[in-house]
Amino acid sequence: MGDTASRIATYEDILNAPEHMVAEILNGELVTHPRPAPRHALAASSIGGELFGPFHKGGTDGPGGWWILDEPELHLGSDVIVPDLGGWQRNRMPELPNTAWFELVPDWCCEVLSPSTARVDRAEKMPLYAKHGVNHLWLIDPDVKILEAYGRHEGKWILLTTLDKDKPVSIPPFDAIEFPLSVLWG
Repeated sequence: MGDTASRIATYEDILNAPEHMVAEILNGELVTHPRPAPRHALAASSIGGELFGPFHKGGTDGPGGWWILDEPELHLGSDVIVPDLGGWQRNRMPELPNTAWFELVPDWCCEVLSPSTARVDRAEKMPLYAKHGVNHLWLIDPDVKILEAYGRHEGKWILLTTLDKDKPVSIPPFDAIEFPLSVLWG
């Protein structure tokens, strides 16, 4: 009957999305994209692997004090966002929620760009992360082998650094450690 393009997406739309797709609600619209391709998945897994030991586990490997999770489902206002990785400082979130999603804004998000997601990650999700109060955002492009790190200042993103080749990665909020960027590519 009505114009379906102007209908606000609901969580029911996410539940009805095909299982092989990642579904999100961004600015009221249902956005879907396929699961990551191998290079994308490798970069996401590698960055999580570098951060998990020192920051999630802590101990002798690093400072600890973080939850580092793959593809957490964020319910932030009316937006349902699924970053490739998300991180919360444990002093802000001492325990994981009992729900399948998170309502507490992460301290850090990471998106691994692909040809099918780069526009949405940059033009739609970046502004939403800033709007909802994420303080740190990393964008990783495995095709051109670049990591861009952003910090939020007065509600807007400030580019902190762009790393390429085999440059050392030691950037906020994980600047207590260092690893070569090349570990993300294989």
